[in-house]
Order: sequence, then C-alpha cells, then structure tokens
Amino acid sequence: METGGGKKKKKWFLPLVLSLLLSTLLVFVSVFTSSSSYSSQLYKTQVKNEVPVFVESKLRASAPSSDPVPRLAYLISGSMGDGESLKRTLKALYHPRNQYAVHLDLEASAEERLELANFVRDQPVFAKMGNVRMVVRANLVTYRGPTMVTNTLHAAAILLKEGGDWDWFINLSASDYPLVTQDDLLHTLSTIPRSLNFIEHTSDIGWKEYQRAKPVIIDPGLYSLQKSDVFWVSEKRSVPTAYKLFTGSAWMILSRPFIDFCLWGWDNLPRIVLMYYANFLSSPEGYFHTVICNAEEFRNTTVNHDLHFISWDNPPKQHPHFLTNDDYQRMVDSNAPFARKFGRNEPVLDKISSDLLGCNADGFVPGGWLRNQGNSNVTLPDHIITNTTELRPGPGAERLKRLINGLLAAEDFHAKQCS
Repeated sequence: METGGGKKKKKWFLPLVLSLLLSTLLVFVSVFTSSSSYSSQLYKTQVKNEVPVFVESKLRASAPSSDPVPRLAYLISGSMGDGESLKRTLKALYHPRNQYAVHLDLEASAEERLELANFVRDQPVFAKMGNVRMVVRANLVTYRGPTMVTNTLHAAAILLKEGGDWDWFINLSASDYPLVTQDDLLHTLSTIPRSLNFIEHTSDIGWKEYQRAKPVIIDPGLYSLQKSDVFWVSEKRSVPTAYKLFTGSAWMILSRPFIDFCLWGWDNLPRIVLMYYANFLSSPEGYFHTVICNAEEFRNTTVNHDLHFISWDNPPKQHPHFLTNDDYQRMVDSNAPFARKFGRNEPVLDKISSDLLGCNADGFVPGGWLRNQGNSNVTLPDHIITNTTELRPGPGAERLKRLINGLLAAEDFHAKQCS
C-alpha cells in the first residue's frame, strides 16, 4: 500500500513542480518587463529634464578665440628686492590687449609689496585699461619646490576669473626681459593655431630619475611663513607607472584650453600629478610637461621650445648665467622673444630697450596703441589709441617669425612632441 501510494504521489508531484516553475517565470517576466518599460520612460524623462549625473561631462576646454589679434595673459613674479625690476619688466611687456598678474612673494617686505601695489594702482594707463592686477595675498615661493607651481596655478586662476578672454598664458620672472615688442609678438602669434603650447620637454629624464624623481622632499613653503630651502626625507620612492614623467624648461607659453584643463582637471590627471610633484625637487621643470604629455587631447599640441634665450653651463647647473653686453648679439641671433637671467640694473637692459624695443629705460614700448615714442614721462591715457588691434610690427616680428616657422616646419616637429 505504501509503495502504491508513493507512485501516485510521484505522478502528481512532477506536474505540480513544473507548473509552479512556469508560474514563477511568467510573474518574473511580467514584473521585469513592466519595470524596464517604466525605467526606460523615467530615464528618457530625466535625460530631457535634468542635468547630467556627472558635472565633469559639462566641463570642456575653452574654444579658441575668433578675434584676429590674440590676447596674452602674463604672470610676472619676483621675490625680495625684485620690485623695481618687476616694474621695468611689466612696462616693457605692457599692451592694452593683454592681461597681467604681478606677484612679489612673502619673502619681500610688506613695504616693498605695498609700493608695487601703489605703482599698479596709480599708473594712469593701468587704471584706464584695468588689465594689471597684483596678487595681493602673496604666496611664499621656494623655487626648488612645488610652491612655484602652485603660485603659477594661482595666478592662472586669477587671470581666468578676472581677465576675460585671452589665448595664451606666459609665466615670467622679474629677471626676464623681452627681446621683441608686444606688437611684434601679437602679430606673429596671430598667424599660428592658438591651440599650440610652447613648452620645452623630454621623457629622457636621465640623472633626474635618481636625484629628483626617487628622492622625497618637503617644501617648507607649504606650511611655513619663513622661507627656507627644501629638506629631504630618508625614504625613496619608485617612478610612477600610471603615467610617464617628462622634464624641461620652467618657462613656457601655454594655451587657454590647456590652462583650463590644468585648473578644472575634468579627468583628474592634473590633480594626481600635482600631488606627486608636491614632493619632487624642481617640480616647475616637470609638472606641466608631465600633464600635457599624458593628456591625449593635448600631447599633439606641443612645440618643443620655451621661446627663451638662456645661457647655461655644459652640463647645466641649477641656475643659468647672468646675461651681459657680451651676450647681446647671441640674444638677437636666437630670434627668441624673451631672455633670462638678468641682474638688477644690468646695463645690457638699456641697450635692449633702446635698440630692440624703441624705448628708454623707464618708458612704455611704443606700438600701434601708443602715440609717443617711448617717452617715459608720457603715461597719460590720452596717448592710448582706442583701437588696440592696430599693430606696428618691426624687425623683431621678422626674427620671431623665422624662429616659429622654423620650429613648425622642421622635419622632426612631430617626433619631438612628447617623446
């Protein structure tokens, strides 16, 4: 009896299990289909009516300006005792189309910084055009540490926020000086793509791997109000594998789109690299180079030149030679728009001003915007021509054109990009 009952139970048990499974499957399909349909409709509604989930998707590099004459944004920085040199460099670089940020670091006295602030405020031309600003909240800059990079980023952020439209960012120091007029420079740059970045760089870091990349340094400027040299940590670190290190000149001309990328960092690369270079000796010679050459959208925009004449030892030491009258002809023959490093009140600056810029030691450089001929006593806004797009390029434009055309037309131009 028990055996027969077990057979009857098996006959109805199997159909029951199958029917339960089938019912469960039908319910699951029904719920999933209706849920998917509802989610699809909800998603379409959200796409139409709400902002994207990720803010970064709305961040993009600025489009190049369509203005036929470009605009430049300058950072001119200095330290204790550089106030007068900074003023002279600023006037030699001045043009109403451009934007300027000047910075004296915290090593300079409050009196020296206040004197510079008063100079910027009281110059009638600056007041009329409103394109020169002092970084009032000064930073402490240790030139072998990352604080020089953070100061550069700080100035670039100020110029993005307050400077309106501009096309290239140029970082200079009080010991730099121009070898061409701004009319020469603007005229020449108006003929090339505004996406280009002039940044001397190489991935062959050589001895720097062991003396700069692997050691760990601390920059007191990150936490102290007193300037002192960097100090070393006993531990070493390995070279990064997530990105490739590059090195080069600390002086560069960077495009507006790349500066946008460095400050917004919508794929986080600039921030990651900045954190690494916070403990890197002489980080200004590597930070921007590493970022630009590891960013797919910018690595093909580089021109491997810093547009400077600099006289180095061979092999190079920490600092270049101070330039004198003996270097004058080599400066001119380089066709570069800038030169460094100059001592304070160096006589060759007077020769450059008179022979190359057409002004005296304390004057604005004449051009299409200025009616006078470099007279230092004429600073009134009445001498500004309203149409600042009028340029009067001179011999300096021809020299600079030869340099840039030669760089862009070189057979190894692409081979030198981030190599």
